[in-house]
Amino acid sequence: MTVGRCPWAGADGPRPDPLMTAYHDDEWGRPTTDDVELFERLVLESFQAGLSWSTILRKREAFRVAFRGFDPAVVALFDEADRARLMTDAGIVRNQAKIDASIGNAIACLALSREFSGFGAYLRTIVPEPARSLPARVGSGVIPASTPASAALSKDLQGRGFRFVGPTITYAFMQSVGLVDDHLPGCFRYRG
Repeated sequence: MTVGRCPWAGADGPRPDPLMTAYHDDEWGRPTTDDVELFERLVLESFQAGLSWSTILRKREAFRVAFRGFDPAVVALFDEADRARLMTDAGIVRNQAKIDASIGNAIACLALSREFSGFGAYLRTIVPEPARSLPARVGSGVIPASTPASAALSKDLQGRGFRFVGPTITYAFMQSVGLVDDHLPGCFRYRG
């Protein structure tokens, strides 16, 4: 019996992608409030800009090692030696602007965590409603690249010193961490 999934999940077609399928099935759209997990997803979405998500998933474990588990308190302390180390790490996407942004974003994330008692608590002040499912009649062509909520989150994050957090990246992050629910009708994760 075939399990229905969102088309991007990589389960169907001539070359199934088990990483994409596992990410869809086990992570994407599931709410999380863990600051380290939230920071990891934000960094990975930022690195994904201009690339495919499957590329980032294939490099995810190398990213985790390179960024020391994505603990914002650790990443915030990265220095020039760490920047140089990251730029020579062939296991990750070597982009100086994205590396610098990730370190700066860790510092900004810690400030948010102090102000709001956690990154997840901050996110709920911008996107307070629980995630709603898409209407039963929609198809993949109606999922937006950004929304007013992602634009508001993007603007607020940028105002707090975050970089590489435009409305499109922010919306992908919101989808990833369950702030919105964009599983399509016909997907076994769709809640209707």
